Amino acid sequence: MTQPQRTNSVQSERAVLVGVLLDVPVDPENPLGELGGLAQTARAEVVAEMTQRRDRPDQTTYLGKGKVAELALLVERHDADVVIFDNDLSPAQIRNLEHELKIKVLDRSEVILDIFAARARTYEARLAVELAQL
Repeated sequence: MTQPQRTNSVQSERAVLVGVLLDVPVDPENPLGELGGLAQTARAEVVAEMTQRRDRPDQTTYLGKGKVAELALLVERHDADVVIFDNDLSPAQIRNLEHELKIKVLDRSEVILDIFAARARTYEARLAVELAQL
């Protein structure tokens, strides 16, 4: 079984955006609007979006099992290269999702760091971003 290639860059990739709506206020008309803007800034093409309302995140995959299966179908249908979560995921959750979906999974923080890395011009700036990505 092959694992997805782990690079934080989302440049020129087809992305599915995912948001788990917990007890935080979001724009009901466009709950993933800001994440979509970040993905576009990182030069990803947003091909689909999915949200799930939950009381608390699942410890294993952040989403419920049914939503993970639904997400896998969405990824396949849109031939996506990456799934980007609007939430901060643990390394174990990212690994579990990548195992289930067979593609790269990033969280919001990784996308923001990717944008900073793409715009870093000095050695010090590139080093600071590299340290933050560890």
